[in-house]
Amino acid sequence: QVQLVESGGGSVQAGGSLRLSCAAYGYTYSIYSIVSMGWFRQAPGKEREGVAAIYTDGGRTYYAASVKGRFTISRDNAKNLLYLQMNSLKPEDTAMYYCAADPDSGGYWYSPGEYNYWGQGTQVTVSS
Repeated sequence: QVQLVESGGGSVQAGGSLRLSCAAYGYTYSIYSIVSMGWFRQAPGKEREGVAAIYTDGGRTYYAASVKGRFTISRDNAKNLLYLQMNSLKPEDTAMYYCAADPDSGGYWYSPGEYNYWGQGTQVTVSS
């Protein structure tokens, strides 16, 4: 029911910035309550990795250690948008980035299996 569409990816030099956006369609009128939303990334040959998450009740945020202090996750509830501000980008940040939504009350924020809805992904490439 919930449709997620990412945008904002691209190619940047190391040290640069990007802001990813995730538009959530059907979110407001969904029969499911979304507990959290998150950003994941997957590089070629590697597992999908949790980057950041934000909980709808209270807006508490979580970050992977590798991006803490550089990335910021936020939401615009009125516009049904999820953002990931990415600063001080490094080549190791290169990956396909996915937006996800979790309607369940349990589980860990960094576990891909906890999220029921996924976007198509947007590519981020950081060159040195």
